[in-house]
Amino acid sequence: MSRTIAVFFCACALGGCTAFITPRSGTVSSASAEESREVLELIGYTQKVATLRAEDQRRELNASNQIFSKDRRAYSRVRLALLLALPGTAFNDDTRAASLLEPLTGEAEPGPMQQFAGLLYVQISERLREQRRVGQLKEQLEAMKAIERNAAQLKEQLDAMRAIERKIIERELARPK
Repeated sequence: MSRTIAVFFCACALGGCTAFITPRSGTVSSASAEESREVLELIGYTQKVATLRAEDQRRELNASNQIFSKDRRAYSRVRLALLLALPGTAFNDDTRAASLLEPLTGEAEPGPMQQFAGLLYVQISERLREQRRVGQLKEQLEAMKAIERNAAQLKEQLDAMRAIERKIIERELARPK
């Protein structure tokens, strides 16, 4: 949860920095300002959804899915990705969230929405890499446990064979010649 909050604060900082950029024309400024407002709106929306009950979160996800199916603009794409990337939810799907954000990350002159999407994409991709690494480590741990179990079984068998060998040697020595 703290990672999500950190991402949102970074996004706020990115959104705030766009006001200091000197635009080439008035339309670029208004479009950039509108995108900055949308980014801030998305951050607030996500924070609100994070505090909702599970069934209300599910409703918001369904609404975002419907919005995205009708409108594939960056705003609806990022909105859906933010919900899918919410940690601790039953519907968390980082892979799908990353795939939604990926098309927004390759633009030559990114606006505030694309910058925010890029930031989210990097964070989600890193979380996916960490999850894969954890999965690999769990597999390695299970393999090590299996090896330890096999080693313990082999040691028991070896100890049993040594005990049998000692008994045979004791019988040989105890037998009259």
